Amino acid sequence: MFQWSKKVVKSVTFNPGVADESLLALVESYLEKQVDKTFSDLCKEALWQSLCVPESVKPGTQTPSTTAVEQEIGRLQHQLADLEERFFAKESHRLESMESQILHLTQQVAHLAIMVAERPVIQYAAPASASAASVGEVVNNTYVPPPPPQEVDPVISRLSQFLDDF
Repeated sequence: MFQWSKKVVKSVTFNPGVADESLLALVESYLEKQVDKTFSDLCKEALWQSLCVPESVKPGTQTPSTTAVEQEIGRLQHQLADLEERFFAKESHRLESMESQILHLTQQVAHLAIMVAERPVIQYAAPASASAASVGEVVNNTYVPPPPPQEVDPVISRLSQFLDDF
């Protein structure tokens, strides 16, 4: 493995070109605003980010404002997790309710289907012509019983004669 001495100086070269000159201008602008940082600090931060090193591994880069922001982010993440949990619980309850209703409706439909299947199908046919089915014949493979005899009340039969004359 390559061993460096305790203090290693590396140089960064900015070439005369639009991209390098605009980058250098941004670096100078940033360093003017951040007086406590040096170009070396800025390069190290960029390398940490470029190499995708987690914050917990970086040595001493956390400032009090950084930890406050991280605490706020953690609090917001906790609130979001609580909100998601409540939302999913509510939606889960609604889904269970709908599934229960669907099951109940399915049972009702099955019960109705059984009732329809068990109900005897009797078709009455009135003789309309000579070729029509007569009483007591089988219509559509179903037995048709004769119509019940009508009882005639003697009082009504006597009164009906008077009604006809009236």
